[in-house]
Amino acid sequence: QVRLVESGGGLVQPGGSLRLSCAASGFSFNKNAMSWFRQAPGKERELVGTIDSTGANTNVADSMKGRFIISRDNAKNTMYLQMNLLTPEDTAVYSCSVRWSYSNYWGQGTQVTVSS
Repeated sequence: QVRLVESGGGLVQPGGSLRLSCAASGFSFNKNAMSWFRQAPGKERELVGTIDSTGANTNVADSMKGRFIISRDNAKNTMYLQMNLLTPEDTAVYSCSVRWSYSNYWGQGTQVTVSS
């Protein structure tokens, strides 16, 4: 069974940093690209970025480029999202995702709230 579990969310002040984790199981983690998405209240789900299976290549959305860094540790079956210089506009539920065996799988998400 594919399982994705996000953690690390919480309340942080503007300008602060937070690191999210996505623990994966039930599929060949080291064979699959992974993605981070976020969804703010009243908005549609937005792609944060992707990372290839080895972690050598990442793509982050323009609005978050330079502040957000995606990485992975295949030995731990875990993907990370390092978020820096956070603003209130970054407030959202952050979820990880994988496309495996022609289906999309999602974690439950972790809440990130940026507020002074």
